[in-house]
Amino acid sequence: MTTHEPGAEPAPTVWHCFRCTDSRLVIDWLVTTLGFVETVSHTDDGRIVHAELLWPEGGGVMLGDGGRADDDPHATPPGTGLAYVVTADSDAVYQRALAAGAEIVMELHDTDYGDHTFSARDPEGNVWSVGQYRGHPAPDAST
Repeated sequence: MTTHEPGAEPAPTVWHCFRCTDSRLVIDWLVTTLGFVETVSHTDDGRIVHAELLWPEGGGVMLGDGGRADDDPHATPPGTGLAYVVTADSDAVYQRALAAGAEIVMELHDTDYGDHTFSARDPEGNVWSVGQYRGHPAPDAST
């Protein structure tokens, strides 16, 4: 088991997963608009059943076509996702999103907890917040 060292910023080890009506549309948006890198897409009868995209600075997302199904414990309604993407340069990602014509739902701003962040909505309604906040350092277990 990997643990966070006290005082260290947490490493990105959680992958956000969600369902789409049109995964290809969302994948293309994530690559073009935010800068994700598509690593794999598995299809079945023309549908993307599983795709993985890496964030160049660490972590990634998994997605696939489909909605809520009684026999799928992982299914959520398409367009209901919310993800936070950590970057060293939110200004550059913001400018990239603007240039790609993204729907900005929260303008670039600074927070009282040290983030420099914005949010954009993808073509299916999922909201992608991008910022520089890497999370609070892990507590020292010895104190």
